[in-house]
Amino acid sequence: MRLLLILAHPVADSFAAAVAETARATLTANGHEVDWLDLYGEAFEPCLSAAEHHAYFREVYDIAPVASHVARLRAAEGLILVFPTWWFGFPAMLKGYFDRVLVPDVAFTHNPAGGIVRGLTNIHSLYALTTTGSPFWLVRFVLGDPVRRVLKWGIAPMCAKGVRFRMLSLHDMDRASEAKRRRHLEHVRKVMGQI
Repeated sequence: MRLLLILAHPVADSFAAAVAETARATLTANGHEVDWLDLYGEAFEPCLSAAEHHAYFREVYDIAPVASHVARLRAAEGLILVFPTWWFGFPAMLKGYFDRVLVPDVAFTHNPAGGIVRGLTNIHSLYALTTTGSPFWLVRFVLGDPVRRVLKWGIAPMCAKGVRFRMLSLHDMDRASEAKRRRHLEHVRKVMGQI
């Protein structure tokens, strides 16, 4: 399977980077083709321009500013997102990727009768590997797990019907012991091994 693995963390030796590398190594060892996209490392420009925003409702969306990213996304059969959860949401860099790359004529098309039609039908697996500074109970029960909701009910429906969605989160990251982090990496290795 060809997988696009997107890392969104500004620190090269972060725990997120270790998670991404664990995922990549496991997937590659199992014969998958992994396209590694480090958004910070490649200096992706996350800011949606005024012209890009205005283009959302034009008949044809001009993907030229992000054409290489669109090509990588269209070539993938699976998408793996690795990122920290900050302020109960996505890092601005990853949110900017969504804003600029998951655009009309790529992630969806506008249906003249209303609503949208899915466009990422090449994506059959969507995985999110994240960390949070907050405990599980706060993220899930107080805030309603906003990142999971956006991925499961916003992005996954743009993918192939029956897309396999899975999210792995290491909660309470700021207080996680080395042993807890190692166990999480092992869990990532196990789940990636099942793809």
